[in-house]
Amino acid sequence: MLRAVGSGGESLGADLLAWGQETLGASINELYGQTECNLVVSSSAGFGVGKPGTMGVAVPGHKVAVFHSDGKECAPDEIGEICVRAPDPVMFLGYWNASEKTAEKFRGGWLRTGDLGSVDADGFFTYSSRDDDVITSAGYRIGPTEIENCLTGDPDVVMAACIGVPDPTRGEIVKAFVVLRDGTAHDGVEARLVARVTQKISPHVTPRAMAFVSELPTTATGKIMRRALRER
Repeated sequence: MLRAVGSGGESLGADLLAWGQETLGASINELYGQTECNLVVSSSAGFGVGKPGTMGVAVPGHKVAVFHSDGKECAPDEIGEICVRAPDPVMFLGYWNASEKTAEKFRGGWLRTGDLGSVDADGFFTYSSRDDDVITSAGYRIGPTEIENCLTGDPDVVMAACIGVPDPTRGEIVKAFVVLRDGTAHDGVEARLVARVTQKISPHVTPRAMAFVSELPTTATGKIMRRALRER
């Protein structure tokens, strides 16, 4: 019997978490880490630790925090870089024969993950995006993940990815690449998806361009390669 599922790599929306419970009969526990520093944040439905839309809390024995670019710790719910206190038993010692690159990975005794996110007053971490995936539009710094989760909450959407594309007025605008379920007619879908993001998140993050594609470029582990979309 399937009792639990673990998910890492990209954050899951509330709709997908609900699907897992209803279809698989098991909770999907989100977790977070990276090659240089393994599992340090996790949810655990079996212990009652979880909040939809978040990755969970710091795993016991690990200290995780969110910092501004100036090195000051963020207040609850402020977006900054997720960092892990060094040393840590699941943290790497350094890159092979790359001391300068290793030094860049640390600041003030903290390992810099390069991932943006926030932590709320209860200690639950929410992933926003990779630092280089941030979209800067009309003065706003926009993470694509929340928009993508909102789009995939529509029953006709299989996958979605968002990137920033140049715009003479706003600097960048949000462009969404959407994979629809087989047989879905395109008529009216774009307007519905735009309205969904506007209503559920905010008008300033609403995609101002949208392309319907048959597939999205992904890594071997299934992560969406937004860089490949930017290079198109």
